Amino acid sequence: MYNTIDKLASVRAEIQKLKEEEARIVFLLKKRGTGTYKGQEHYAVVSEVTRKTLDMKAVRAKLSRQFIQANTNESTSIQLRLMGYSKKDVA
Repeated sequence: MYNTIDKLASVRAEIQKLKEEEARIVFLLKKRGTGTYKGQEHYAVVSEVTRKTLDMKAVRAKLSRQFIQANTNESTSIQLRLMGYSKKDVA
């Protein structure tokens, strides 16, 4: 089981590095401005979009506690948290 946990940590570290690289590339493309950018096998479209969001803090301030409770969904799931050992735990 130890190898499985350590492998998971290694994979997550690799994913984090890839996410950071992806963010840098996306930043550079967005910095160029709107347009279509072509690669050899793919292309990317940078466009300006407008999005509307609901201010949940303001909604909660205006709605009653009973209304919020009656319209709140609850679900149960199984989660996994990966934690690192401190050096004193390993020794």
